[in-house]
Amino acid sequence: MSVRQKWWFPATIASVIHVDPHPSLDPIAFESAFESKLGDITTPDIVRSFLRGDAVAPLGTDEAVRRAVRDLLRHGGYKPTGRGKPASEYLLGALADGAFPSINPAVDACNAVSLHSGLPISVVDLDHARAPFRIAIPPAGTQYVFNAAGQTIDVGGLVCLFDADGPCANAVKDAQRTKTSDATRRTLSVVWGTSALPGRAAAAARWYRQLVVACGATTTTTELERLAAPR
Repeated sequence: MSVRQKWWFPATIASVIHVDPHPSLDPIAFESAFESKLGDITTPDIVRSFLRGDAVAPLGTDEAVRRAVRDLLRHGGYKPTGRGKPASEYLLGALADGAFPSINPAVDACNAVSLHSGLPISVVDLDHARAPFRIAIPPAGTQYVFNAAGQTIDVGGLVCLFDADGPCANAVKDAQRTKTSDATRRTLSVVWGTSALPGRAAAAARWYRQLVVACGATTTTTELERLAAPR
């Protein structure tokens, strides 16, 4: 193995995510290793082309998808409305308002797939997160900072990705502490699928990985270990 390959794939990776029991959650996760820092990579035209409402994409969304995603997030008591709506709905609103900026290749690819599939997607910097990882519903009153301005979101009752330090991502707003930056080289992505839309999460993840590869990354499937419900 070359020195360069060793730099791409450090020993600590999110190879397994433990998933707490959930009646409708159908997540897909994968890791990406970029050949350079994200700040040194230009988002390719193929990704930018899907950041438009008139793009012909492999997937399309509709009202049935919106309802299914909201129903997914309601389990646990969360209310996915207003400022707490799924990130995929926020993207549609931003597109309609003409406010859809390019951020970096990893986030642009994520946004393109989320926009057209209608599924929320999280992407976190693996060098800012710590194993072990799990997907679970945090208790009422759980909060974290979600932007550089220090604003917080109450994630109690909302299914989240946890690392060793607590919840760090979900289908609404990811935590500031694990967000990507210009220095990011390794990411973990979670497609928040639902069993009410069979096969959609897998299809979205396949397309997403194709776009990430177009950005100069290699991708690796992350195993999801579903935990048994307590008797």
